[in-house]
Amino acid sequence: MYQVVRKLFFTDCQCADDASKVYEELFAKLDTNKDGKVDVSELKTGLASMGIKAGKGAVEKIVSAGDQDKDNRLDFNEFSKYLKDHEKKLQLTFKSLDKNNDGKVDPLEIKQALEDLGLDISKEGAKKILQSIDVDGTMTVDWNEWREHFLFNPVTDLQEIIRYWKHSTVLDIGDSLAIPDEFTEEEKTTGLWWKQLSAGAMAGAVSRTGTAPLDRMKVFMQVHSSKTNKISLVGGFKQMLKEGGLASLWRGNGINVLKIAPETAIKFMAYEKYKKLLSSEPGKVKTHERFMAGSLAGATAQTAIYPMEVMKTRLTLRKTGQYSGMSDCVKQILRKEGVKAFYKGYVPNILGIIPYAGIDLAVYESLKNFWLSRYASETANPGILVLLGCGTISSTCGQLASYPLALIRTRMQAQASMEGAEQLPMNLMFKKIIEKEGFFGLYRGILPNFMKVIPAVSISYVVYEYMRSGLGISK
Repeated sequence: MYQVVRKLFFTDCQCADDASKVYEELFAKLDTNKDGKVDVSELKTGLASMGIKAGKGAVEKIVSAGDQDKDNRLDFNEFSKYLKDHEKKLQLTFKSLDKNNDGKVDPLEIKQALEDLGLDISKEGAKKILQSIDVDGTMTVDWNEWREHFLFNPVTDLQEIIRYWKHSTVLDIGDSLAIPDEFTEEEKTTGLWWKQLSAGAMAGAVSRTGTAPLDRMKVFMQVHSSKTNKISLVGGFKQMLKEGGLASLWRGNGINVLKIAPETAIKFMAYEKYKKLLSSEPGKVKTHERFMAGSLAGATAQTAIYPMEVMKTRLTLRKTGQYSGMSDCVKQILRKEGVKAFYKGYVPNILGIIPYAGIDLAVYESLKNFWLSRYASETANPGILVLLGCGTISSTCGQLASYPLALIRTRMQAQASMEGAEQLPMNLMFKKIIEKEGFFGLYRGILPNFMKVIPAVSISYVVYEYMRSGLGISK
């Protein structure tokens, strides 16, 4: 049956009448109950019986995209309009990929197209992606193969592969040092970028609120735990509950959530500017250029919102009655310590961006290339578990590398508010911790930090998906 459909449908039609006739024949085959409409169930069954592979969730997206009267079914006019519009998009994409205009797309052209969109993959990875589309085994894809592969798949182009592999927008594990995601030109011109950033910000807010008790415990242990004052996880929570009750576990969460929006906006705008300044070729960003632009964007955003970071630490560690709110915290810091206090710990914070962003990017790229080189012959979509796994591992590795600097930053932010604490600069504090507590003294609070990773990732992903749906962002 499939060969008949393929002969009918996936060969070049000479005119619009031929195309309409083919659409009619195909619609008649799919409309099994002959009610003049095709629903999700009929489309799934019909395509499967013809041997046409539709990606996961593809059938639902086809019906949703083509359904103009919102009855969750497609009549013939809706069905044929969807296919015609979709085919036009596919043709434009195919022509843009076919750089040498020979009517075929080869692995080098796939690799170049992905690099232009900010996804640096190996030649082997590009070959694997091509193999998932190549029907005749020639290691090139002509127009008919391209149309055959994508016609019943809402994915219209290789930009979708970029979307699969985005991770910093979706994941929020409490730190904002990761390199920002790439947005395609289409996403920028249609306004999808701000919707995705908004969805990510809301996901971050809910995720941080959900894991705030563990975050407070991390900061508490970073500042107060030592060889002479050992604080266990259970003991620390008991101490907090005794001092301030259940609500005290969320101290500092308000400012932590509040800083997401300005930091995200500044980082995104700065990243776009730095990319233009640093890219050797207009419109193309290599991995090392992306790392440099991302690190500088992170540093710019952190510089702008750093006073909020200091406030977050002070509010997180505050005792009952110490501050009446955020404004009172600002007033007290200004009165007792002056403006300079809002930039205590700034140097180790900025230095921490380089190991975090560098290792996060390197590990994520390695895991991504490993997956693409081994499994992309079936599909370019790795699935949510692989994506969350890669993002979580890379972010955790980045945290592990930059954690000593984060600990020193937090102690420097907090030391003025602690009675009898020495006001030490970064180098002396580092030396003191090594001498008194050893190397592992630099990793105080790492346990609650790691404990919050999985719940933070899970919460941020679920909220992000709900927000995408609410904002009308198609998957």
